Amino acid sequence: MDIPKYLPAFIAKMQRANLHPVVVDTFVHYYKKLLSGATGLISDKDIMPVTSDDIEDAARLHEYAEAGRNVMRHAVMIKLNGGLGTSMGLTRAKSLLTVKDGKTFLEIIVNQAQKRHVKLALMNSFSTHKTTFEALSKITPSDSPLLFLQNKFPKVLQENFAPADWPVNPDLEWNPPGHGDIYAAVYTSGTLKTLLDKGFRYAFISNSDNLGATLSESLLGYFVENRFPFMMEVAPRTPSDVKGGHIARRKDGRLILRESAQCPENEICAFRDIHRYGLFNTNNIWIDLNVLYDMIQDSGSIKLPMIRNPKTLDPRDENSPKVFQIETAMGAAISLFEDAAAIKVSPSRFLPVKKCNDLLSIRSDRFIFSDNDHPVLNPETKFTDIHIDLDPQYYGKIDFFDERFSDGVPSLTDCESLTIKGDVRFESDVAVKGKVVIENNGKTQAVIRKGSVIEKNLIFD
Repeated sequence: MDIPKYLPAFIAKMQRANLHPVVVDTFVHYYKKLLSGATGLISDKDIMPVTSDDIEDAARLHEYAEAGRNVMRHAVMIKLNGGLGTSMGLTRAKSLLTVKDGKTFLEIIVNQAQKRHVKLALMNSFSTHKTTFEALSKITPSDSPLLFLQNKFPKVLQENFAPADWPVNPDLEWNPPGHGDIYAAVYTSGTLKTLLDKGFRYAFISNSDNLGATLSESLLGYFVENRFPFMMEVAPRTPSDVKGGHIARRKDGRLILRESAQCPENEICAFRDIHRYGLFNTNNIWIDLNVLYDMIQDSGSIKLPMIRNPKTLDPRDENSPKVFQIETAMGAAISLFEDAAAIKVSPSRFLPVKKCNDLLSIRSDRFIFSDNDHPVLNPETKFTDIHIDLDPQYYGKIDFFDERFSDGVPSLTDCESLTIKGDVRFESDVAVKGKVVIENNGKTQAVIRKGSVIEKNLIFD
């Protein structure tokens, strides 16, 4: 393999795209690992499970709330806002999706920050930056959030490790480096220095589609009082969390995050064993900005464990050339800090909307919003957990979903599980109770009439 031939081509390509030298150096680091045969896989034999007894429980941290309030003016809430929500059929920033009471994710996040008097920053991608900026200009928050851009990496051809070339759509020659890019992006954009210069010391980072992730006073106080450089919020895994990254320990005792893409194929069963690996990463992260700045200044970048993600160059064309996307996970930074901590939190801090199934739950009366715009489980809800499985053909894309719930979503406070198969539209004031399967086997759309109370399975022929 002619390494000198391709590495300069990658560097030149990134320089033409005006990417920061730190980003170029970081890619070169991972590219060399790729050439050496590194897969980024983490084997069971190299890690040890972590149990709930090994880490602190956030439910016991109420006494730290005052300490958190005392340093709140030095804290910033950073939201990862680069996702387009393509899995839900969206073509713009996912945070612009209406989620509750006519408000978008973005509006709710801005309100959360303003009501807590907390500084807000958003890491956008090239795909979401413009529409997010336009939406903020209409919201006109009293304290404008800081905006900065996620970086990008060139895709690598699997055949010969050369730069991917796709003249039909040059944008497809690049991939987002994963949310692990947050550390490089906040630094190379100048945002990290700006925050430090303005007296901000502590950052809480989370995904924009997780409205449960708010800046908690008690968690902030616990983080600051213990002088942790890095802290990850984890929650007990359930059968629906088997694909999410789990926390473990290396043999030297340091905490480590293992994503599903980093698990050897022959160990998938162990990876999905929620009794063995019982805590998953919520992607809610706390970090000391001074420590982060010094680390990047000293080493030149944050080099996280690599994720080698095999894809096709055009995700919509399985016949397009096979490529590797080099990515990293934000939570993987936990292994870089000697005194990093994990904290077990309530599932209420992890309410992501990844699919329309999740959207139905949070739009329903199962959740109400507090005065601080924080979603909480309705006290009248009978079941803490709910299983929702909507037919992806008719509910998988947001347009189809909204059409079938155009008169409002059903009441789910008494519902334990809801499965819908086939094309079914709901009129207003419908209530679903217990475990219900609604199946339409006919060729025309079935309709659940206004005011219906569904307590048993329904089958339409």
